[in-house]
Amino acid sequence: MTEDGTHGAHPTRVILVHAEACHFCTDAGEVLDELARTFAVDVRGVPADSDEGRALIAQHRPAMSPLVVVDGAFFSHGRLPRKKLTRLLEARAADRVGASRGN
Repeated sequence: MTEDGTHGAHPTRVILVHAEACHFCTDAGEVLDELARTFAVDVRGVPADSDEGRALIAQHRPAMSPLVVVDGAFFSHGRLPRKKLTRLLEARAADRVGASRGN
């Protein structure tokens, strides 16, 4: 069993599409780094002006930066809703533990 209570389950994949000089982007990156110390999270930053960043922005149409995508699905834009993300990660951790006990 790993430190976060999982049995090697795949981490939640989070993409942070960030822009230069964006204080919401900086804050989101710090929050995600903090959450990654507690939960099984694979965080990847993508510059908004990169090909991938432009494609994600075109796909999800955020009103403002940063765009946060969780496991391929739109999660948020603008100021990161920390409590909402924490609840999601807690639920996924509980699901992983429950699934591992069922095996």
